[in-house]
Amino acid sequence: MTSDFEPPSKKLSILASVGGIVTAAIAITAFNSWSEYLNRTRTASVNTPETSITQPISLVKEPEVDPEEVARLDAESLVLPGDPISPNQVIISFIPYVAPNVGQLTPEEMAIARQAWSYFQRNWNDETGLVNSVDGFTSVTMWDQAAAIAALVSAKELDIVSESEFDQKMGVMLQTLATMPLYKEELPNKVYNSKTLLPINYGQLDKREEIGWSAIDLGRMALWLKIVGSKYPQWRSQTEEVWNHWQVKRLTRRGEMYGTSVVKGREQYNQEGRLGYGNYAAYGLKLWGLNVNEALEYQANTAYANLYGEGIPYDKRDYEKSGANNYVLSQPYILDGIETGFQSLPKVFADRILAAQEARYRATGQLTAVTEDNLDRPPYFVYNSLFVNGQPWVAITDTREKHQNLRFVSTKAALGWHVLYNTEYTSKLAKFVQTNLQSDNGLYNGYYEFLRQPNKSLTANNNGVILSSLLYKQVGKPLTIWAGL
Repeated sequence: MTSDFEPPSKKLSILASVGGIVTAAIAITAFNSWSEYLNRTRTASVNTPETSITQPISLVKEPEVDPEEVARLDAESLVLPGDPISPNQVIISFIPYVAPNVGQLTPEEMAIARQAWSYFQRNWNDETGLVNSVDGFTSVTMWDQAAAIAALVSAKELDIVSESEFDQKMGVMLQTLATMPLYKEELPNKVYNSKTLLPINYGQLDKREEIGWSAIDLGRMALWLKIVGSKYPQWRSQTEEVWNHWQVKRLTRRGEMYGTSVVKGREQYNQEGRLGYGNYAAYGLKLWGLNVNEALEYQANTAYANLYGEGIPYDKRDYEKSGANNYVLSQPYILDGIETGFQSLPKVFADRILAAQEARYRATGQLTAVTEDNLDRPPYFVYNSLFVNGQPWVAITDTREKHQNLRFVSTKAALGWHVLYNTEYTSKLAKFVQTNLQSDNGLYNGYYEFLRQPNKSLTANNNGVILSSLLYKQVGKPLTIWAGL
């Protein structure tokens, strides 16, 4: 959710479906169906037509850690103010970053890619070309649909789907995006029924309701529309039709990004974006010529906090100052790295954020790769943050409820960091999630630190980021550069 989004009532906040920072709630009845599904899939195995591998998953557990000791060390790890990065280092290179040791995927990595694609096989709605944000539920945000585009492109380029299947799916999807009903006939609603195209509220799958749009979500969609139109010229006119269908000038004002929410029947037009997601999404809008100069600025509101001796950047506009949570998360930096080569955020910021997580592992013995994602239990979505609103290593909801016992090693973060950095530590992360978090229906979202068990939520975003990360490794360059942008 955008930080300005008014959350749904607790009766509807049963399952969160994330579009970047857009949180959707799914109704209790849908959750009951999901619970039944989870019960049927408690014993997972690797068994796909593509790999023809059938074997039980053998969990590889890290040494047990004492939660109280970890909590003590986490609290003591914070020092404010933190060590800043010198101004001459905080410069985005004109030359996009390329990771070390990129190239041909290993057989194990190809198996992971096929596993990730199996999520989309299950959740693609052929009538609309839209993909369920969460396994088995016909609800989707534009952030998660962008993840589906990334997954489809990756599956084609990794020879998981045929060219004819790619063309059929891409054609239906772009046609839908170019003709779908819009909020006030301006921009895509925050959430849709992915089967019927009905604009809906969170959790109301069959009731039409227009609730506003998210500039963050549409920034990611903008970037992937540009990748598709540039890489596949035969689809360029269709991607432009999508963009022209939307009143995109409403997305920006005086160089900042803006979204809308409907609160008690009244529209609120709010600035969106903090350091991280704000810069990443703004870059996508910039590719289409929108003025996002202020949104792309990455120094004016940046401060530093030391975590285990590493000075990480964070946005000074926290909840107390602005009414918005200033989460520090892995995912925006991973997406910026694999898609643009760190053209919206300085790579040195990502260096520090990964270094702090490795430093935590060295101090506590707990593998650490944190970012936001869905859970398989209440509250169904948390922001696993390095730092937020003055507090370190907090897992919170958008309403700032703490759930420290539900912090988890994120699958997409572990694999994304590994393809970008390929260090001894990221190798540990990648090996752990590859061994522990496969299922017949995609890769699970993560592994709970203290519960010592998988977070069995299955989502489009998690599996889409995994696929695009592996495509990045295969092609050996940022995906915008690979596409010819």
